[in-house]
Amino acid sequence: MFMNDDLSRIESALMIARETVSKYTSGRIQAMKKSGGDPVTEADIELDKVLRAELVCEDDGWLSEETVDDFSRLDKRRVWIVDPIDGTREFVEGINEWCISVALAEAGQVVAAGICNPSRDELFLGTRESGVTLNGKPVYVSSKSELEGATVLASRSEVKRGEWDRFTGGPLNVIPMGSVAYKLAQVSAGLADATFTLVPKNEWDIAAGVLLIESAGGRVVDKDGNKFVFNRPKTLVSGLVASGQQLFDQLKDLLEITTAKN
Repeated sequence: MFMNDDLSRIESALMIARETVSKYTSGRIQAMKKSGGDPVTEADIELDKVLRAELVCEDDGWLSEETVDDFSRLDKRRVWIVDPIDGTREFVEGINEWCISVALAEAGQVVAAGICNPSRDELFLGTRESGVTLNGKPVYVSSKSELEGATVLASRSEVKRGEWDRFTGGPLNVIPMGSVAYKLAQVSAGLADATFTLVPKNEWDIAAGVLLIESAGGRVVDKDGNKFVFNRPKTLVSGLVASGQQLFDQLKDLLEITTAKN
């Protein structure tokens, strides 16, 4: 895979972050509560600092779950959109469904991204020009064309809340999983057929995964059927639907989502 400077920077930063997080033991780390009630650990905070030091050049903007938002990013052409640990709950509980997610957006579109799951020894990297690799080997989205038997990754917390009950007994093979970013990475590599969530997510949850799926030949839209634009003043998005090309129309019909014309 040919790597431009940005993707090489992402790979290097993820390798350093992976080494940094290795001194913490998943399942044996204390979590604190942020103001909104979400968990955060010392590892989240340290990785945020490490990634920023490795990624940001002088004129780059920064948007991270663990950094107070600096709206000067809105005036930047290039903005790093980062989740130091996506799936902190899984990290704290010792479930190997968490990851480190890094995306670079230019003029509202992600151009390079990487997602690393250290506990599963997986590194996903991609750009629109070069495609996507998993541990250095080219990967593509699933070619599944029928909903019957399609493997769909669901939010573990949404399943617990009963938000996926209506799909029980239907055509989909629903698999609960943690991190949003990691679910998207799995779909980009054809390890699952689709994923969706109909509840709001933040840009840092999805930016890298959206780029990987599109670069691997898949499609992703928000809950309203729109393509994503990143580095907006409000970072919440309405949800998402993601799959390979051949399954996409059937999936959005099942969810009663009308794809926007733009």
